[in-house]
Amino acid sequence: MNKANKIQLALLATLLGVVFCFGQKKSKGDNFFFQYKYQQAITAYESQMTEGTLSEQQFLNLADSYFETNNFEKASEAYLEIFKKDTLMGGHHYNKMLQSISKTSDTERKNAFLATMSASFPKELMENMEFNQQLLENNAAESGLEYQIFNLTANSPQTDFAPAFYKDQLLFTSGRFQEDGKRYEPGNENYFNIYGARLQPDGQILDIQAFGELPSSNFHKATPYFSEDQESIFYVLSNTQDGELAFDPNGKNALAIGKQDIGGSFQLLLKDLSTSFYYPFYDDEASGKLYFSANFEDGYGGTDIYYVYTNNGQVMSAPINLGPRINSSGNEIAPFIFEGSFYFASDVFYGFGGMDVYKSNMEGEDFSIPINLGKGINSTEDDFGLIMRNEGEGLLGYFTSNRPGGKGKDDIYGFKVAEKPGLKTITFKGKVVKPYDASEVVDKAVIRLKDASGELLAETYSDEEGNYRLEIPWVEEVVLESTKDRYSKFTKRFTESDLEGKESLDFDIGISLYDDLVEEKEGQMVVKMKKFLFGNNNTQLTPEIESELNKVVDFIKGFPSAQLRIETYTDSRGGSSTNFRLTQSRSDAIKQYLIQQGVPSSNILYSVGYGEDKILNNCTNGVFCLEMLHQQNQRSLVVVLNDNILFE
Repeated sequence: MNKANKIQLALLATLLGVVFCFGQKKSKGDNFFFQYKYQQAITAYESQMTEGTLSEQQFLNLADSYFETNNFEKASEAYLEIFKKDTLMGGHHYNKMLQSISKTSDTERKNAFLATMSASFPKELMENMEFNQQLLENNAAESGLEYQIFNLTANSPQTDFAPAFYKDQLLFTSGRFQEDGKRYEPGNENYFNIYGARLQPDGQILDIQAFGELPSSNFHKATPYFSEDQESIFYVLSNTQDGELAFDPNGKNALAIGKQDIGGSFQLLLKDLSTSFYYPFYDDEASGKLYFSANFEDGYGGTDIYYVYTNNGQVMSAPINLGPRINSSGNEIAPFIFEGSFYFASDVFYGFGGMDVYKSNMEGEDFSIPINLGKGINSTEDDFGLIMRNEGEGLLGYFTSNRPGGKGKDDIYGFKVAEKPGLKTITFKGKVVKPYDASEVVDKAVIRLKDASGELLAETYSDEEGNYRLEIPWVEEVVLESTKDRYSKFTKRFTESDLEGKESLDFDIGISLYDDLVEEKEGQMVVKMKKFLFGNNNTQLTPEIESELNKVVDFIKGFPSAQLRIETYTDSRGGSSTNFRLTQSRSDAIKQYLIQQGVPSSNILYSVGYGEDKILNNCTNGVFCLEMLHQQNQRSLVVVLNDNILFE
């Protein structure tokens, strides 16, 4: 059964058939379906289908029932039949359809439908999918870490999940039988309760008892998280009124989030009779953000992860969705932050099986691409609810799984590992701008990352605001490139010392528009420079002249195939032959400087002094002119000879 729905089954207090719509006529199949009795629902719905009385919504319920009973062959066929009609199905059901197709190993069909539906998915989801599929196909997700994974001897035949650290104890949620505990029909377990147990040096637990710091309840208490900063337990509980389950107008009972101060008062933080909240996580280091999962109708899939701002635990904002980089068309649950990394579980269609644990690096308010933790923590079954802390020379952690070999429906597993789980990646992000005016951004520029041998690692385009973002598995050396039609090419190599210790690198790229750097003068295209003057009868380059010539150096760096001709002119004063020699020497001085600054000599085809051959005004020999008019004829130009074919 899909893990998020299992959690809803258990945690939504849908128990004893309490999630249903009062006053709405239902078939026998509907009654079974809304009580999560999926096998009985299949039998009833198939009977209706034979009789010709099955509605489209009931056919979708039948597809969901196949899915929840792991009959993925029939589920995929049913979803595909509904998909052809283009009705009822949204992103969450697309995810189930793709999961079903994946389970039947029909890769070609899955890829065909992905191509058809990709436009309806957020681009972040497709980027996440492509990145993770590439890693898993190439076995790049193998982090090389050696996990010591062990099943807790204290697991019961019932459901045990949601471990949490509490001082020297481990808290967890269980449906294990209690003598005085109420049971519910769908799970044949007790209502969930929170237990505590002493942690042992080997990671096992002893002396399990119901956790006595929380108010008593006959219904669900689950998924605890202890905040040292608040000295409080955050957890979920069934919505009740006067000691009995509380329902919304449609007869739905859901879960709220409460906060119990240790040895103090209880506060109800998040409650909506029509919405269930799961897995609270209080971030002590981020201005009191309270993360949680919820099934709001406007999410990206089934269950999404949100946060609210708090002040000493009191909710101070509306729920904020973490967005499509984290949330998918599937279900996302169990947020946990450790040393700048955001861990959570998702059943998005491109994972190993049901729920998998993912890791995303936190970048301020943004997140890197979530990376599947790979085999070990994840399996082909459901794996979720990961926590960890530093212990000795390594890490001690726990997670929940229903993988084969366990003691119950869901078991808690411990693990020890030397380093933080998760593939090491590095993210390059920033803006593409014009280097001579950083306020002018460049959109639709291509940005590439290549390895030391020139192999392409990743590629993207800048958005309308010039932003770009590329993430790759960590490498020791990488080359960052960027360009755009009629723009210069940017190239920068980052060595191991540049990248070591970094998970994210903010770097703005500067590329120049060719048309900004050239202008037409005297009937030809020249590199744009402010006019400069040599000293009288002098060939010496001044700092002012060198500053302008540096623009030519930058121009050739950006457009290395440009072919240049240096032209220098002077006024009519002085002898003609003297002026020719003077201007030739000035052109040669310009050429020599450019070569010294890195311009290849092969780019400078000609260096010519024209003397007084091309006077721009009436200041010819023997004509009296003001100095400013003579200076109009003193000029140096750097002509782009192949301007007309440079971009062909």
